[in-house]
Amino acid sequence: MSNILAGLFEHNSDYKKLENDLETSGFLTSDYIIYLSNEHHNSQYLASVAIKDSSQNENARSIFMQNAVLKTYQFENMSIDQANYDTIKKYIDARNRAEIHNSPDIKIKTSSNGMNSEVKF
Repeated sequence: MSNILAGLFEHNSDYKKLENDLETSGFLTSDYIIYLSNEHHNSQYLASVAIKDSSQNENARSIFMQNAVLKTYQFENMSIDQANYDTIKKYIDARNRAEIHNSPDIKIKTSSNGMNSEVKF
């Protein structure tokens, strides 16, 4: 069974160029899925590619980077037939909830050399 490399792409990224780049590099049309929204022509979109070995993985990641990918996700032991939009989105949402995000800078106030409670008058 193959693995799936999924990527979330920017608003201004051209999905036709992504399709062309994938096919030019040796991926068949049956090896990838591009999920588009009918609501907005230039909205973010998601793409999944079936990966069979490490060279295909590096190739697909390189193509994703050239096409302004925002974030990539790899799903092991999943075929392209199982990679429908709802399944991929469910797994991505679960991973994002489990990910520990950076917290904002926290300033810890420490004591200074000023007055304290033992000041004598």
